[in-house]
Amino acid sequence: MQRNRTGSPSETYSEEVDIHNTVKMREILEDLPRFCRMFFRGIAETTGSRTRLAYAYDLRLFFEYMHDHNSELSKINIQDFQIQVLDQIGKEDIEEFLEYVTYYEKDGKVYTNDELGKSRKLSAIRSMYHYFFNSELIDRDVAALIPMPKRHEKAIIRLEPNEVAKLLDQVEDGTGLTKSQLRFHEKTKVRDTALLTLLLGTGIRVSECVGLDLNDVNFDDGGIKVHRKGGYDAIVYFGEEVEAALRAYLSQRKNITAAEGSENALFLSLQNKRITVRAVEKLVKKYAQTVTTLKKITPHKLRSTYGTSLYRETGDIYLVADVLGHKDVNTTRRHYAAIEEDRRRKAANIVKLREDENDGTV
Repeated sequence: MQRNRTGSPSETYSEEVDIHNTVKMREILEDLPRFCRMFFRGIAETTGSRTRLAYAYDLRLFFEYMHDHNSELSKINIQDFQIQVLDQIGKEDIEEFLEYVTYYEKDGKVYTNDELGKSRKLSAIRSMYHYFFNSELIDRDVAALIPMPKRHEKAIIRLEPNEVAKLLDQVEDGTGLTKSQLRFHEKTKVRDTALLTLLLGTGIRVSECVGLDLNDVNFDDGGIKVHRKGGYDAIVYFGEEVEAALRAYLSQRKNITAAEGSENALFLSLQNKRITVRAVEKLVKKYAQTVTTLKKITPHKLRSTYGTSLYRETGDIYLVADVLGHKDVNTTRRHYAAIEEDRRRKAANIVKLREDENDGTV
């Protein structure tokens, strides 16, 4: 069955993304050793298309490095590498690659990677080695011998409650915007209010937000259906403030004729196409700059703001993990460790061992 590459009313956003990622994957596979096709087929059922595409980019860089820095491999085209190459590559070679990606130049551009970037690249290499070792196609799993780079935890940047209120007020009235920005504000303020209220009131990812369709909103249940990272669907519930903002926007949205391929999209751009992740990032930055200049606020920081508020109100790290869509609660615990430490400190004074002599009790 042929599909319209620009999308169709019957094609969901997640399907469009998967098609786009599949096309890009096929392009990158042309630059990789042929045995990599077996690896990507093998992990197709357990990974999302975004993860596989990221792995493909990282493995292309890995094999390019090995080709350029190994005298034996430099004599062979990367596409002609045989699977035995993985047994030739040693632990030290992979460690040197990770050191290389800290800072390197390619096609006239400079690239850097911190601990997180290195961890992602090592994850791709580990996954490939693990797959072929378990398939008994290589003798050693040397990638498993290399520990993940130690990640230095950064303080979570989030908005305080008064900043959240100020941000939403700014979206509604346009205070602080430039004359150029105000030209479009009247057209977008209802949409922007709904979008930011949704992000702040549910903690969904920006990719989940732009992927929402009209029929993903269910006011009877008070929830939205989102396509989670990892390829599964989940229901995320919203409160009264989110409902009010969504209803106001939908009353406006029903009078907009969407561009072809975006008929089902919930949030539309000024061109009446499905709004993009980049566009949401820009609008968050635009409004956030009117609230705080000390914090770099992104859509992900709005997600952190929601997660922090939910954890402070409930103290239930498992609930926060579930609502945010974290598969591993330790991921959530790591992000909110500072708050958890603060809660533990407060717990020290909750239990009284003796009555206070000055509290007036007998």
